Amino acid sequence: MHRASTIARTARLSLLSLSFLAAGSLALAQTKSASQGTRRTVKNPLNDLLDEAQRDIERNDFAAALVPLQKFIAEKDDFAFAHFQLGYVYTALKRPADARPEYEKAMALDPKMSEAPLNLGILLLDSDPAAAISPLQKAVTLLAAQSRPRVLLGVALERSGKLADAVESYEAALSLDPKDTETALHLGDLYLRQNRPAAAEKKFRAVLDADPSNAAAQLGLADSLAVQKSPQTAEAYQAYLKLKPDDAAARGRYVKALIAMENYEVAFSELERQSGGKPPTLELLKLRADVEIAQKKWDLAVATLKQALALAPQDAQLHGGLGRVYLQQKDFPNAERELRAALQIDRNNLDYWKDLSTTFYLNKNYTATLAALDVIAKAEPPGKGVWFVRALCYDSLKQPEPAIDAYEKFLALEADKSSNQAWQAEQRIKVLKREVAQKH
Repeated sequence: MHRASTIARTARLSLLSLSFLAAGSLALAQTKSASQGTRRTVKNPLNDLLDEAQRDIERNDFAAALVPLQKFIAEKDDFAFAHFQLGYVYTALKRPADARPEYEKAMALDPKMSEAPLNLGILLLDSDPAAAISPLQKAVTLLAAQSRPRVLLGVALERSGKLADAVESYEAALSLDPKDTETALHLGDLYLRQNRPAAAEKKFRAVLDADPSNAAAQLGLADSLAVQKSPQTAEAYQAYLKLKPDDAAARGRYVKALIAMENYEVAFSELERQSGGKPPTLELLKLRADVEIAQKKWDLAVATLKQALALAPQDAQLHGGLGRVYLQQKDFPNAERELRAALQIDRNNLDYWKDLSTTFYLNKNYTATLAALDVIAKAEPPGKGVWFVRALCYDSLKQPEPAIDAYEKFLALEADKSSNQAWQAEQRIKVLKREVAQKH
């Protein structure tokens, strides 16, 4: 996806995490109330220690709460609530290494205490998301009717690279809380990352139904429509830009949507509006070149790309684009020069190698064509078209045996045996084999 969308997704995920981490005090309060009955069975001096710790926690004096909790546990190590309290205090003091074993001890002593695995999962979410999965799965089991633990589990799974499982967890959370637009929004982003634009579109539209002014959802909708090449794409970007007019990256995608719709006049107007009479930026020049190339205005595209290269002489994409435009003009020397310049910057870009091999071939430099095709073959196996070109090159260079081999490889891959190329290959094989036989 586009860089701006990636940044937006990351920001939203960070906000989700912060809101979850802030929920620890709620888990503490729930556990406290649930444990009142157990606390009454403890002797009064120990009860007093817990009460003292609770007063310190309520005053946010977490350092002071350590002393009574540690004294209590020294006397009674098998009380889950005390370990949970101590884990919570360590968390508040930003001592996660000390908090983790306390939550784990609370879980071992009281497997039904849902808040302990929940807070442990929250604690591990940023530092070790893979380790957070197991406690959060336990929290989901214990809090089956609540959506928040499933969202947390989704975050842990996503950060661990388990996107399919993360999606399943987010979907389950939404089924419990359909009004959770933040999770729906993030789920839409995940669908886009999974190349599921139609599913993403549904989520973004659902968020917009609840909040038509949600800019992130509007951008997500536009991006999902763009992937689907929908005619509504430009309109969706327009709607987003009304909410966020300063988003230059989205304006660029809007122009590209207009190009895809062949609405070149509006695209040019948008570019002129963005430049505002000032010298165009590099990004605007690239977009202008895109419009000119789409219209096959090769001379204008050459001038625009040269202007862009004056601003960014080491931009391989610009050199490669200019080389391709020269190729369209059959200006082979200039095409070769620009494509070689692109490859000096980005040596492994196969698109530049393929354009260079085409340049060589159309310029009847068959030896250079074969050399370029050899480089490409190291990265990807030749298809039938490449074998046919190789055969023609060997044929033109009067090398019958490798030509025969290339023609035969082409025919083995060509499904349409009645095509003109198949007929040509068959005939040339016959001729070349006779030539080889005569030499021997």
